[in-house]
Amino acid sequence: MDMFISQFLNVEIIGQALPLLLRGLGMTAQLCLAVVPLGLVGGLLIALVCLSKHRAIRWPAFVLVDFFRAVPPLVLLIFIYAGLPFIGIRPSPFVAVCIAFLLNTGSYYGEIYRAGIDSIGKGQWEAARSTGLTTTQTLVYVVIPQAVRNVLPDLVSNTVEVVKLTSIASVVALPELLYSADMARSLTYNPSPIVAAAVIYLILLWPCVRLLSRLEHRVAR
Repeated sequence: MDMFISQFLNVEIIGQALPLLLRGLGMTAQLCLAVVPLGLVGGLLIALVCLSKHRAIRWPAFVLVDFFRAVPPLVLLIFIYAGLPFIGIRPSPFVAVCIAFLLNTGSYYGEIYRAGIDSIGKGQWEAARSTGLTTTQTLVYVVIPQAVRNVLPDLVSNTVEVVKLTSIASVVALPELLYSADMARSLTYNPSPIVAAAVIYLILLWPCVRLLSRLEHRVAR
């Protein structure tokens, strides 16, 4: 037991790696602040396009959504970061991650929004239109708020997955939390920084998981 603690929970090594881990945590926070709003806004736009009455617009959107949901995000990230330079586009690691996450998570958010909008009955649309609201006003002020409330647990759940997914940014050498922890491990020859990073992820995400459970119970009532 003592050997396990000394190898995997070495407090001295964690203390030495802490500045590096905190810098990595800062980069992870920046990634989340960029990719989550991008995914939420992009997903809503995708949902509205998929709900278009014009097949020429709707069906290509469905194909793209299915494609980006089917492609593993890691493959998509590597393609954007390492493949685009062959056509003269050289995104930075941060930009590459943002683009990959926008395409992948935006597609998932889009499907969640679309399910929420579909859950609103036609009576809501007709009642809103009867008060003199335009179609756009009905969508913005009546339908979307109710749709978001109906799918809020799914939105929160997907956001938690997005935060966890930021760890794959380490493959393009973006110094987020996991990359920083691995660098600390390689310098100290001890896995304790990786364990510390896992604990940090747990501390960050556990409240979100509990919030998700409460939201699910509240919506189920």
